[in-house]
Amino acid sequence: MKLEGKVAFVTGGSGDIGGAIARELALEGADVAVSYVGQKEAADKTVADIQSEGRRGLAVQLDQRDEASIDACVAPIVHHFGKLDILVNNAAWNIGIPFPEIDKLTADIWDSVLETNLRGPFLLSRAFADVLKSDGGGHIVNISSVGGLSPGSSSIAYSSSKAGLNHLTRCLAVALAPEVAVNCICPGLVEGTRMAGNVPEPLVQGARQQAVRGRVGDPGDIARQTVAFCTSVSVSGQIVAIDGGMPLGMH
Repeated sequence: MKLEGKVAFVTGGSGDIGGAIARELALEGADVAVSYVGQKEAADKTVADIQSEGRRGLAVQLDQRDEASIDACVAPIVHHFGKLDILVNNAAWNIGIPFPEIDKLTADIWDSVLETNLRGPFLLSRAFADVLKSDGGGHIVNISSVGGLSPGSSSIAYSSSKAGLNHLTRCLAVALAPEVAVNCICPGLVEGTRMAGNVPEPLVQGARQQAVRGRVGDPGDIARQTVAFCTSVSVSGQIVAIDGGMPLGMH
């Protein structure tokens, strides 16, 4: 097992991609905490899957738009597991607003997207920084989007938040070095997920047509790349697209 003895925290572990990441980390030997906002039953199911691999699991409620909620989740996780080696900033929020319909993108929606998708990962990384630096150092993996690499996604706000998360990855890689490695995964469309349901249909069709592999993003590939980042010793500040090979994501 590549992650035997490690402890991970996956935000949004109640969701499709977050759940896949949490289960893969457990399969590789890590104990895993997951967060949820309102879907406790789904989070408990992920914890049950983690425990079925013989690992310890924990579900914590977290509103990552709320700085107090972020600060409050540190102690229960560290108390339960004794440490934290891996933080996966996966939780995000989107809403389907086609780019040309700019009048529908209100200030409140903009703030909700940016606070969840960009401010939240920063605050979480800051809150856990000292814990991640201890015990030999750790890893942060940010789950972004190819919408942050090119101007196309569920909304302008979503693309902007993910572009910011991509650069936050590089900034944190510098800020938390040498103890903590920080890397980023940019999934393309991942069909069948709740997030994909908010993507305008023309973009869905375009993603299918552009993917040179004939298929779009896969949760298993995202989960396995997370493990790869968390087992590396010399990789930091890097961004990898997992999108079936869309030319716009080939940077």
